[in-house]
Amino acid sequence: MGTSAVSAGALVTLQELNPSSSNFKQGASFRVTGKLQEYNLETAVATIVDEGASLKVDTQYLKLNLRAGSFYQFIGELHIEPDNEAILKARVGRNVDGMDLNLYRQSLQLLRQFQDEQANMFSDTLRK
Repeated sequence: MGTSAVSAGALVTLQELNPSSSNFKQGASFRVTGKLQEYNLETAVATIVDEGASLKVDTQYLKLNLRAGSFYQFIGELHIEPDNEAILKARVGRNVDGMDLNLYRQSLQLLRQFQDEQANMFSDTLRK
């Protein structure tokens, strides 16, 4: 019997999910954070925004009371529509109104720097 691992979702900003980004891949698993701009109750599709970028999020499998103006974090898989518009099919969602978003962005930058340093150290070790 085969098992399929569920990805924790790579941390990305909304700006990194555009068609010219290397992250813009069908089925890729991501964790995104943004302010709820609008929510369509009939389709269960939310639109979140952050620093000028936006993303649609399919919330049909979530039990959340969504409020416009609040901040949310979603984990799910990216689905790219034929018109090159992306929608995140969320499997996890939470309200993050208490999160300091500037500190969150700084920690994301530091995490990426650390990961790059570790990757460089590993590749240097392999070359020796």
